[in-house]
Amino acid sequence: MVEFNRITVQGVVDYDVIIGRNLLSEVGSALSAAQVGGPVNKVLVIHPTALSKSAEVLQQSLNALGFETLLAGVPDSEDAKRVEVAAFCWGVMGKSDFTRSDAVVGFGGGSTTDLAGFVAATWLRGVKFVQVPTTLLGMVDAAIGGKTGINTAEGKNLVGAFYAPNAVICDLDTLVTLPKNEIIAGLGEVVKYGFIADERILQIIEAAPEAASDPTAPEFAELIARSVAIKARVVGSDFKEAGLREILNYGHTLGHAIEHAERYQWRHGAAISIGMMFVAELARLAGRLSDEVVDRHRNILNLLGLPTKYDASKWDALLATMQRDKKSRAGQLRFVVLDDIEKPTIMTAPTSEMLFAAYQEICD
Repeated sequence: MVEFNRITVQGVVDYDVIIGRNLLSEVGSALSAAQVGGPVNKVLVIHPTALSKSAEVLQQSLNALGFETLLAGVPDSEDAKRVEVAAFCWGVMGKSDFTRSDAVVGFGGGSTTDLAGFVAATWLRGVKFVQVPTTLLGMVDAAIGGKTGINTAEGKNLVGAFYAPNAVICDLDTLVTLPKNEIIAGLGEVVKYGFIADERILQIIEAAPEAASDPTAPEFAELIARSVAIKARVVGSDFKEAGLREILNYGHTLGHAIEHAERYQWRHGAAISIGMMFVAELARLAGRLSDEVVDRHRNILNLLGLPTKYDASKWDALLATMQRDKKSRAGQLRFVVLDDIEKPTIMTAPTSEMLFAAYQEICD
């Protein structure tokens, strides 16, 4: 019997996030349950080329259940999130006569699930889709919440749609063979959840950093479940990021700018790690956050081997990118900061002097 933890995202559209092991059989069940507009017949599995063999296994499993399953191999990582790649997927669907009652499966990391969700949201103005994240980052962040999107030359995720999946299947067994640095990078988002909403996450990492990064350890499974529960609660109450959901962007404004500066060759969690240090220093300079909490950021991130410093010479380019950030309002920069652990808030239009001073605190 397959054992799993089911967390329901309640909001504009309710759906389940299923966390456990040996769960790929649940993908067919989720597709069978997606009956809006009629039963699913055709399924397009969008996957990175690195997972081609695993995608073929999933295809065979779905075909055995009676689905007509097609595969769309896409580039790895952020290279997948381009309009040309989305157009390729639309072409496969068009040539295969995909109807509104058919479905998309996103099978891969966060970039793949972002792309798959965008393709599903835009084909015939929206078809059903199931997310099957195969990275830690995908499980705790990208695949949950209905944010879909692609990148442009001007920045990350500037084109996209809010579109909820029918289900998210998090099979922890898919993480066991991932490189250690991929797991560590994903923990950047987990640390974020600890600071904004659940101090227990921080305590688990401080007490057992090795277990926290071991996909077979119970501590690791608890970190994922706690992170998913936070994401589910927040996005369920604020689907289109009109208020509370903004707290999930802790560390992301500078983090996204770093990813852009590095031409998306940096892992997302590593960039967010530096972004969290930046906003912690910014809050300290504003008199909102204690030295102890700022130091706790640095200590926890260092325990996991995540970066906390960046290149001093990149400030002007980073600032220009941040000013185009989609969280800005009327030309004013806005940052999620902390008043304390589990007490996130918004800082609007900090002075250029304060921003520069905070950046100096995290420079190499």
